[in-house]
Amino acid sequence: MKEKTFTRYEVFVITILTILQFTIILDFMVLSPLGAILMPALKITPAQFGMVVSAYAFSAGGAGLLAAGFADKFDRKKLLLFFYVGFVIGTFLCGIAPDYNFLLMARVVTGLFGGVIGSISFAIITDLFRMEVRGRVMGFIQMSFASSQVLGIPLGLYLANKWGWHSPFLLIVGVSVAVGVLIVVYLKPINAHLKVQSDRNAFQHLGKTLSRSTYLKAFAATTLLATGGFMLMPFGSAFSVNNLGLKLSQLPMLYMITGIFSMATGPIIGKLSDSVGKYTIFFWGTMLTIAVVIFYVNLGVTPLSTVIIVSILMFTGVSSRIISSSALMTAVPEPADRGAFMGINASVQQISGGIATFIAGHIVVERIDKSLANYDVLGYTVVGTMLISALMMYFIHRYVDRKTKAAAKNNAAPPVTSAAIAEGASAH
Repeated sequence: MKEKTFTRYEVFVITILTILQFTIILDFMVLSPLGAILMPALKITPAQFGMVVSAYAFSAGGAGLLAAGFADKFDRKKLLLFFYVGFVIGTFLCGIAPDYNFLLMARVVTGLFGGVIGSISFAIITDLFRMEVRGRVMGFIQMSFASSQVLGIPLGLYLANKWGWHSPFLLIVGVSVAVGVLIVVYLKPINAHLKVQSDRNAFQHLGKTLSRSTYLKAFAATTLLATGGFMLMPFGSAFSVNNLGLKLSQLPMLYMITGIFSMATGPIIGKLSDSVGKYTIFFWGTMLTIAVVIFYVNLGVTPLSTVIIVSILMFTGVSSRIISSSALMTAVPEPADRGAFMGINASVQQISGGIATFIAGHIVVERIDKSLANYDVLGYTVVGTMLISALMMYFIHRYVDRKTKAAAKNNAAPPVTSAAIAEGASAH
């Protein structure tokens, strides 16, 4: 009888982390389609809206750096719950924000906590799952992006149109509370990494992690990986409505159909990453995304059916990049550095994304007829960063490949599972 790839508990872990990521991602992604509603409702400019998006990213980046030194010092379950509670509070504040300044403050609070959760989740995945199946795990986790489109964004837009832009944030709060309860009750402690910790304090641990050249190369690659989504996505709904000629009522259909395809392709891409090769999938995903982005940013008034096809192709390429690069990055840090590495990596991603959004908000100009100018400039900028990131990820791939082969040559399995960490610690 063929052995199952995942145990029942591992399936639970994957499921709960996917749903958790769904709430985090939806909180960020819902701002993009709400942009067309928020800007006139709050009477703000594209630059101010870009600042709302950037506020989350900058605070998330700063919090990630501060938390990185402590990330390997605590049970990951407790750390996850602490930051998730803060995220729920921040999202609730967004749901009651009366004006632009309050919303900006609420996004800062949400980012301080929400921006760290992804890195903790990736550290948990690295602790519990071996490298050979991490592509599949990331493929399922990636479904949280697609689910936020299929379920969250259309529902969020519907609620926003019916009861105002505050309502999607309050919906996220309700779902997040239920997820938090499940984590408290069913997720087991994740603390095997504590048995191999050194005597370095949190700041020494952070400094040591930041000083490793291999880690720095990975952080540099992440900087460029974050640029694309943060530059194009925040203005996607405004571009669709004011440049492509879609109606606000058509956006839920666009996001839902694109999301359904993303949900279907995510696990497939993850499995291909494990079988064909993570960098191979990343490379071809990059090529597909580049081709679609160049076409997309140069479109004029376009039928909904064409926009849907273009969006499906774009998100297929983006998903291929995210899933494969995330799985590849988990193999870079040593076991004792995983939490710190993931925390810094997430911070770099958020900060660079925040800078990208801030710059994009000043590049894009709203014309008198509300259409956006210079959106094509953003597209070409994104293409440039993608080409450079493809080269940088190749060197990350080479390093991981050498590391894995060296471990196999020494008759020692790569130190990738929580069980292996615990066993090694008890031997000492």
